[in-house]
Amino acid sequence: MTQDSNLSTKFPLWVPRPVEETLEIYADWAAHYDEDLAEAGYDTPRRIAAALKPYVQPSARILDFGCGTGLSGLALRQAGFTTIDGLDISAPMLEKAQARGLYANLWQGLPGEITGVTAGQYSVIVAAGVVSLGAAPPETLSLILDCLAPGGFIGLSFNDPTVAHGSYDAVLTQEISRDRVELLFRENGLHLREPPMGSDVLILRRL
Repeated sequence: MTQDSNLSTKFPLWVPRPVEETLEIYADWAAHYDEDLAEAGYDTPRRIAAALKPYVQPSARILDFGCGTGLSGLALRQAGFTTIDGLDISAPMLEKAQARGLYANLWQGLPGEITGVTAGQYSVIVAAGVVSLGAAPPETLSLILDCLAPGGFIGLSFNDPTVAHGSYDAVLTQEISRDRVELLFRENGLHLREPPMGSDVLILRRL
């Protein structure tokens, strides 16, 4: 990977930031996002899709929340899932996702809410690399739970900086203590080869 495209030098990705700055970063990054992440060895979407398979039928309708350019949708399709909708707040990223032809429905959302989704509409929501430092804030997990049907599943990831920060696990712990959700699966593994980083893949069930 060249210095110009190195993720750790191009953007300070894994730090809290205002949503306006996040939107600017992803708008600038959309044109070469897929190339950069391929070079970085981004493996979390594949790991989430694989972790979901024991719990979710292939025909289940899945919301790919924060779908970006569609890398997570592609991983879900390659894992055998057939019906995927996508939502993201970045219009340039959504243009790239649209071009993949993977999504049954695709739309732009608004920061701080899950736009265009009614409570209980989905029994499966995936958020690959989304609920994390530098992207969606910790309370986004609670918003996802609000939208999920009882008994439904969430597949998401916390990268190593997000785990170390603690605020995201604090929200998860709170939701577990409130008997809103149970943790079915959690495993650390490869997130990126370069810069070297792991991520925890989690599968949750709404109670």
